[in-house]
Amino acid sequence: MTSHLAAAAASPEMSKPLYLDDLAVGNQFTSGEHAMDEGQIKAFAAQFDPQPFHLDEAAGRATLFGGLAASGWHTAAVTMRLQVTSGLPIAGGIIGAGGELSWPRPTRATDVLHVVSEVVQIQPSKSRPDRGMVTVRSETRNQHGDVLQLSTVRIVVPRKPAADSAGAP
Repeated sequence: MTSHLAAAAASPEMSKPLYLDDLAVGNQFTSGEHAMDEGQIKAFAAQFDPQPFHLDEAAGRATLFGGLAASGWHTAAVTMRLQVTSGLPIAGGIIGAGGELSWPRPTRATDVLHVVSEVVQIQPSKSRPDRGMVTVRSETRNQHGDVLQLSTVRIVVPRKPAADSAGAP
């Protein structure tokens, strides 16, 4: 199910922060894009995941990757940036409370990434009435639509402050 919230993240209505009360199961969000390149892949790997297949094309060819591949953690970091800057306009930021992550295909230097997310569960807190937990399933895709990363995460989402909800139409 797609709602009006599936509009492009760059549209004016998407810049408005969303609260728990604004979300519904089935809401979808699509982020902007990020173009990967060899320099980014090697720089991230050199600092955070210095394995040969992330640092050298020839070394990567000798592995199951068949060439230079970005670290999964690099893909995860780019995914987070896309979510924060253009994908999930959650009031107060995206505060993770746990989740699952997998990388069905490697990210390559020629990939242009974007993230498609869907709200799959909303659970208002019984003990903290000012917030709730929202489960979001996200696919990080390349320009061909290939899914490079799958994540299902639980995030803490605040309810609208009393002053905001009192004046709402």
